[in-house]
Amino acid sequence: MIGITSYGIYVPYNRLDRKHLSDAFGKKSLPGEKAVANYDEDSLTMSVAAARNCLSGKNENLDAIFFASTTSPNKDKQSAAHLASVLDMEGNMRTADFGGSLRSGASAILSAIDLAKHGENTLVAAADCRLGVPDSVYEAEFGDGAAAICFGNENVIAEYVDSFSAAHDFYDVWRDRNDTFVRSFDERFSLSEAFVPFVLESIKGVLEKTGLKQEDFSKVIIDASNAKRAATIIKKSGFSQEQVCQSLINDFGYSGTAYAPTLLAGALEQSKAGDLILYVSYGEGSDAIVFKVAKESKPERDVAYYKEHKRNTMNYEKYLRWKQMMEFGMAKRPPFTRSSLPDFYRKRKKNLACYGSVCTKCNTPHFPPSRICVSCQAIDEMEFYPFLDKKAKIATFSIDYLAYSLDSPNIVVVLDFEGGGRMFTNLVDCDLENVAIDMPVTLIYRKMYSADGIDTYFWKCVPATHEG
Repeated sequence: MIGITSYGIYVPYNRLDRKHLSDAFGKKSLPGEKAVANYDEDSLTMSVAAARNCLSGKNENLDAIFFASTTSPNKDKQSAAHLASVLDMEGNMRTADFGGSLRSGASAILSAIDLAKHGENTLVAAADCRLGVPDSVYEAEFGDGAAAICFGNENVIAEYVDSFSAAHDFYDVWRDRNDTFVRSFDERFSLSEAFVPFVLESIKGVLEKTGLKQEDFSKVIIDASNAKRAATIIKKSGFSQEQVCQSLINDFGYSGTAYAPTLLAGALEQSKAGDLILYVSYGEGSDAIVFKVAKESKPERDVAYYKEHKRNTMNYEKYLRWKQMMEFGMAKRPPFTRSSLPDFYRKRKKNLACYGSVCTKCNTPHFPPSRICVSCQAIDEMEFYPFLDKKAKIATFSIDYLAYSLDSPNIVVVLDFEGGGRMFTNLVDCDLENVAIDMPVTLIYRKMYSADGIDTYFWKCVPATHEG
């Protein structure tokens, strides 16, 4: 049996209530709210969070990692290899990036299924941070998020049954190499000439291949960016409203390549053994994939968790600032310079996978890694020591209003780890009045700054009550 072995999602803690869009432009907007990645988050950091949720408490022996996104932070550098290093899995590992289409998530899933047929375990991480032009329907629709799914042939949660794919070149939404915002043509034309016929073609194709009928499915996932598209497919496909997974647009927004995988995670959470799930993608064609649930499953942080754990106090001005769509006064500080690339590479286990060292003589942990033990002064008697799985709390903190930040002030903290070891870093996604000594925190991967075309990432922390 091959299929899904584990899954996890990530939705940013911060949300923008769409009423602020109505207030800003004096017109009616969509209801609900949209998830907004913090200024130090991007598709890569969100994929790390989703992947860690997917792998939490599971001993996955991965052979490959795939990264799918239309908003990868890199152009001539592979994000999947970066993800593998952050997950402490670099080395004997196949990695690949999938992009250029909203179907890239489904393409990565089908490639992972092909590897599972040969006995290889693959993690697929999909994430997007797409931007719509201010005062556009896309600005209201789009939200940020990530999902990660593991495929293999052991301990399968949902068995892969069959699939059907169709490819058609069509300009629905697009961006060229210099575009910041998503462009589009007429929505009515795209709906009638592309979305509806492409999706119906893949649905019809997979039903014919499998011999299944519409009424055989418990859950149907339609990769629709708005309610009109979803409603049209329900009307024309023969599925009922009850079968089609409830939209998350009003809760999180449309998260591009991550949206359908997030719906799939929600469907798996609500399914029982024997249920059939139909997953339908869209973008330059469509893919229809059938899964049969093998056993019930529910991750620690499910869709309901992210609906509840949020902060929606953001105003529209902060949204524009985080997305760097407005000019703002810069702090009078020297410009950032990129890290030394040789030094960063040599210390990648510290920088990416968050390793320190532990003294083999007296078992004292150190962060950052040290040659000399602070306790017994032993020299070069160290071995690598992982800090990611260790509980931590704030030992002391400072509120910094002077340092450069897109979300001033910076909350600078010193962490004490359970078992020993200290780290100097930043606390994010936390209101000032809630910061306190001994507050439990969890490490989360975030972007520190960009310089010379290189993004520098490191581990920050968030309150343990709402970590990714």
